[in-house]
Amino acid sequence: MDASYSLMVHGGAGVLAAADDPERARRYLDSLHRVLEAGRLILLQGGASLDAAEHCVALLEDDPLFNAGRGSVLNEDGEIEMDAGLMDGRTLAAGAVGAVPRIANPIRLARRVLDAGDAVLLVGPGALRFAAECGIPEVARDDLVTFERQQEWTRVRGRKAGPSSPDPSRIESSGTVGAVARDLQGRLAAATSTGGRVNKPAGRVGDSPLIGAGLYADDASCAVSATGHGEELMRVLLAATIANAVAYRDLDAPAAMDFGVQILRNRVSGRGGAICVDRQGRCAAGHTTPRMPHGWIERGGEVHCRL
Repeated sequence: MDASYSLMVHGGAGVLAAADDPERARRYLDSLHRVLEAGRLILLQGGASLDAAEHCVALLEDDPLFNAGRGSVLNEDGEIEMDAGLMDGRTLAAGAVGAVPRIANPIRLARRVLDAGDAVLLVGPGALRFAAECGIPEVARDDLVTFERQQEWTRVRGRKAGPSSPDPSRIESSGTVGAVARDLQGRLAAATSTGGRVNKPAGRVGDSPLIGAGLYADDASCAVSATGHGEELMRVLLAATIANAVAYRDLDAPAAMDFGVQILRNRVSGRGGAICVDRQGRCAAGHTTPRMPHGWIERGGEVHCRL
């Protein structure tokens, strides 16, 4: 087995009109580059892919540029409810949380769910109770809500998707964040975190914490983190579709990504994308949306970032 590491991160699939501003585009690229270098350090030192993926996503949650953690979008009630999940490709263990308010880093809470092993997915009040038991504190709403997200919600509040009104989820990039990693021992891991869709129904859970939809990892195939319009990704199980293309069609990461994106486009006219690292450390990304900020380090090489 090739004794090298690979790492990919993404910042959501969507319109990302803000990236038309060169200064804003530079901020996206700089953030992705910084996160990749932080993940590289973990992998270079022999750290586990699961730790690297979790750490990268936590850093992206801390960056208000993205729709995860601080900077998450607001639901129909003007509140933040976040989803996150991660999966260990070595054991197929997974942990996830859904519709969680007032947690600075939902991916850290999802990791505690994985480590506890009693459940895969905890939501709402039960997830908050578990956070308290783990010693993860709640933060104030204002610690997570940014001025830009408040203004965005004010513009779209009360508007519902329909034939005569624009879908609020099309207004901007989903901003969901994710990471996939292969460590020096060949272990794979995936992690995804999001604030969901702006003006979404209270209690809505998207694809991000759902194993097979928003993420998947198996050392026998690949690690995938998906992003986009969650309901469409759930209907085609995008992450599992890509992973199964590696496992059962013997495709490499780029070919499996093409296969999955075509299914997303052809079956549900889906708006989204994904990143993937396969068992050989090959990297791939694909999307049906105008943009998907992402970056990668393939087999210990240089950092590459794209919008």
